[in-house]
Amino acid sequence: MLPSLDELIERSHVVALPMRVPFRGITTREALLIEGPAGWGEFSPFKEYGAAEAANWLACGLEMAYQGPPELQRDKVEVNGTIPAIRPERVPELLERYPGCMTVKVKVAEKGHTLAQDRTRVEAVRVARPGVKIRIDANMGWTIDQAEEAAKTFGPLDYLEQPCATLEELKELRTRLQRQGIFQRVAADESIRKAEDPYRVVEMRAADVGVVKAAPLGGVRRLLAVAKHLRSHGMDVTVSSALDTAVGLNAGIAAVAALPTHDDDELLDVPPAPAGLGTGSLFLADVAEPRALVEGFLSAAPVTPDPARLAELKADAATTQWWIDRLRATHEELARRTH
Repeated sequence: MLPSLDELIERSHVVALPMRVPFRGITTREALLIEGPAGWGEFSPFKEYGAAEAANWLACGLEMAYQGPPELQRDKVEVNGTIPAIRPERVPELLERYPGCMTVKVKVAEKGHTLAQDRTRVEAVRVARPGVKIRIDANMGWTIDQAEEAAKTFGPLDYLEQPCATLEELKELRTRLQRQGIFQRVAADESIRKAEDPYRVVEMRAADVGVVKAAPLGGVRRLLAVAKHLRSHGMDVTVSSALDTAVGLNAGIAAVAALPTHDDDELLDVPPAPAGLGTGSLFLADVAEPRALVEGFLSAAPVTPDPARLAELKADAATTQWWIDRLRATHEELARRTH
């Protein structure tokens, strides 16, 4: 049953969190938090998303607030560090916020940045943390030719995440690299979470890794179903976040903690890949005390907002009304889907 709009408005808290560094061009992250009977949920689709895409985010928030997470298989999850498109001299400072993380995702292909600048940022990560495994995330920012050049020049990578916009381009890039004997894995993110059919990536054999996020996919249980399908077809899976507050991270962390181990080629149990859920370090302030990052791991225990922090980070009246209006439009869209 979909809760009524009036009930959701009554249970809502709209907050505005200042960012430590810009991320996706965002300097203040806004979110609508829902205090439900089973816990807290988050509704925070990026502002450019319409009601149809935002409906999945609301479904995820309602799942966590009214149903709670599924049964967990582990009490802590490994995460990767995240380096936005910052100047290379700032890399060591930001990496210090990710103690023990030996996998780091680096944002590349930002508007106005060159491939040479991206390489310098990646090398700064390697110098600051020897032995680190690096993922680069282009957020659909390259052509096939640019992605091919990047794959050849970045050195060893865990994978290139969504280097191009379409599945057809990802497939072509994989084919080119394989024909040249270049071993660089390709990961799909937007091609899964923004797709009408998140399983098409498997049918096209367009990626080696699927990056899955609870909110864009419509909830933790939906993510687990997608992850199971991808794994059954030989794809690896990385759970990531969408710049969530501490409340939103509960969903992603629960998803990783609920993932079963799987067998590798030697029939050894393999735990989930380091997840992109360490983004709490990018906020100057959050609605709850930050989870302690211990040797690259976060506790899977859910956190609840601190009332004092909720009050301190409460959005102004105009911002609050904007999110309530957005909640109304998205609630109407979700109601259409459920009838």
